[in-house]
Amino acid sequence: MKSRYRRILRFAAFALIQTWWFELVLPKFGLKRWVAARRIARYRAMARRFSVLAASLGGLIIKAGQFASSRLDVLPAAITAELESLQDDVAPEPFDTIRALIDNELSMPFDLAFAEFDESPIAAASLGQAYRARLAPNLARDFGVTNVVVKVLRPGIEDIVEVDLRALRRIGGWLSRIKLIARRTDAPALVEEFAEVSLDEVNYRHEALNLERFRANFRADSRVAVPDVVWERSTQRVLTLEDVSAIKINDVTALMAAGINPNAVAAELARVTFEQIFNHGFFHADPHPGNIFVTPVASAEGNDFTLTFIDFGMMGEIDDQLREGLQRFIFALVARDARACVVAMQQLGVLLPSADAVELERAIAAVFERFGGVGVAEITQTDPKVFRELAIEFSELLRTLPFQLPEDFLLLARSISLISGVTSALNRDFNMWDAVDPFARTLLTGGGASTLNALGREVLAVLTTLVQLPNRIESALTRLDQGLVSVRLPELEKRVRRLDGSTRRVSAAILAAALIGGGIVLRVAGDDLGNALLIASIPLAAYALGVFRLP
Repeated sequence: MKSRYRRILRFAAFALIQTWWFELVLPKFGLKRWVAARRIARYRAMARRFSVLAASLGGLIIKAGQFASSRLDVLPAAITAELESLQDDVAPEPFDTIRALIDNELSMPFDLAFAEFDESPIAAASLGQAYRARLAPNLARDFGVTNVVVKVLRPGIEDIVEVDLRALRRIGGWLSRIKLIARRTDAPALVEEFAEVSLDEVNYRHEALNLERFRANFRADSRVAVPDVVWERSTQRVLTLEDVSAIKINDVTALMAAGINPNAVAAELARVTFEQIFNHGFFHADPHPGNIFVTPVASAEGNDFTLTFIDFGMMGEIDDQLREGLQRFIFALVARDARACVVAMQQLGVLLPSADAVELERAIAAVFERFGGVGVAEITQTDPKVFRELAIEFSELLRTLPFQLPEDFLLLARSISLISGVTSALNRDFNMWDAVDPFARTLLTGGGASTLNALGREVLAVLTTLVQLPNRIESALTRLDQGLVSVRLPELEKRVRRLDGSTRRVSAAILAAALIGGGIVLRVAGDDLGNALLIASIPLAAYALGVFRLP
């Protein structure tokens, strides 16, 4: 284990020294352009070296690479794109070792626990493996389930996870002491987010409880199903589930052969997705095609179906605090209040404390001023140069704004992205956003009572500000009299830091996503500003995709 710990730290130390040499030392010797020209290739090479390390070590390091590949808000696109190909598919443990672990966990002889057990795993990942089996006849009668899937953690994986997390926390501490990085990223917080998710994944009881919570949420919905948990054959390290294998959701040929309309499946999947997000606040964060089956169901009206979800190890949650923060952000958009928008973003945890709130407020105010109250027809006729000029005006903001999205935000983006891909495979003409309207209204209204509470808090905040206003004015006049007030001219400020082009595009992509999200909700509410925000996101998205460059 010590050698594993040292290998992880050596890689991190080498990467930091390399970055220091190329980004800080060589530019001082007139090689700034040479460094910039080779930056993307250097990032890719670094990511490839990490992939090799992760593949050789296995364990949590593969998961760390996959986690990093989703952090577009923190890492350059060249690195995240390279890490996306990192596969969590490793050689299986010998079956004798797995059998001994099951014997120990279930406290009974293996042959009594299962009537049959296929020794070849159907899946082998870095943390665990999965097998097909059959329950003993007496237990099968009690549960009404015979065929099962048994998930087993790799022996000793808890010790490996402990070592890996210790190394990652050490690296996070290093990064927190580097000012250039600390201004843009809270590395220790990222490590703790990853640790929380990882520790849940090495506890199958947690996955089983997620499954039961998901089942309860959809108890009244006949179109959604999950496997039964065989609790008598489940522990923290072993999870036995009903085998619910059916038609893979993206197998269009098989769906049509079963008489199931793929278009109907796409529409139902979109509905169920938004039901999870907007109504339950608890959603499946890994809904790739391998984790969703379509189960044919005979009915009087013809061939019907059920969407059957599996693998509940990775779930996302939108709690009341997050929902309230989103409501506060929407209220600020409706009120065209740029300052309130920035405050809401800070409260949501989207911006780090080092973010230039003044510049961001100015950018949002410029969008409100240009597009507030503008009709759809006028927006569509606007010269594209206007959008490009807006992006150029705030190019410095895009370069330096330190976004760091909460983990549940990223899980939400991942979930919607995967579902969007599946619905497109089922029906090329399907637009899943057409299904969002009735659910987005719940976020805007919050079910009545929560909205009144939120509005009440907003009124209280305004009254508090008014009460404090005389003291704040007096304080400002005192500071002015003492010569302590400085005037900021952002357009004349020297560009102290210039981050690489890929980081700028990442920031542009995040701003575009924020505008799109706000635009959808306002559009549902019938506010023309929603259309304006959607249109305003176009230049940012175009810049993020490389359609044009900023000076």
